[in-house]
Amino acid sequence: MDLELEGKVAVVTGASRGIGLAIVRALAEEGMHVAGGALTVDSLEEIDGVTAVAVDLVDPSGSARLVREAVDRHGRIDVLVNNVGGVQLRLNGFLEVSDDDFERSLQLNFFAALRATRAAVGAMVDQGGGTIVNVASVNSFFHPDGLVIDYGAAKAALLNVSKALSQELGPKGIRINSVSPGPVATDLWLGEHGVAATIAAATGSDAATVREQAIASMPTGRFTTPKEVATLVALLASPRAGNVTGSNYVIDGGLVKTM
Repeated sequence: MDLELEGKVAVVTGASRGIGLAIVRALAEEGMHVAGGALTVDSLEEIDGVTAVAVDLVDPSGSARLVREAVDRHGRIDVLVNNVGGVQLRLNGFLEVSDDDFERSLQLNFFAALRATRAAVGAMVDQGGGTIVNVASVNSFFHPDGLVIDYGAAKAALLNVSKALSQELGPKGIRINSVSPGPVATDLWLGEHGVAATIAAATGSDAATVREQAIASMPTGRFTTPKEVATLVALLASPRAGNVTGSNYVIDGGLVKTM
């Protein structure tokens, strides 16, 4: 299927690894011009059609600078993918999670996206339309987990703002949707210092056992792949989904059992 994205311009945050890198590759394969932003961008340098932008997206000016780079190079921005994020497990309970911990998580998982959205919407209004896709998480609404309490709160804020903005921006030709993955086969979950290894170290188990326990909760019997998330993002970015806005699409191997 032709997603009708060829020649259009995309900005992807958190673009250098995991889900973000898969999204960059998927959009570039569709013929888009992609500006990918991250702290380190070596993995983006050799991908055709991609402009690698080394940027600190937690810095209040970082997201706007990334969007401005795309507009300066290509004269417009058709798609913004807010992917940057990260999680630190809170193994010692709520009383050990400080205001500073919540602040850091909100800056990375919410404010970076908010600022990028603000910058992109300004350009999209001027050009008459555009599309925004946020990478959220099932932790924003499903089985809220004290281990990721600050991360879940930040992603919930992102979903709420996305829904509210869809009402305001729809008449301006701007669509905004979200994707909420469950466990994904990236270093965040499966790496040397990922979720599985961290839980294993804290519980006296091993990473393989923690991984298998996570898999057991999913009817498909496996983790989602970054490419699968990227495919869903590309579809939502496409004009073929032109009347989809204000929605959140879950990709979790059947982990969430409720509607």
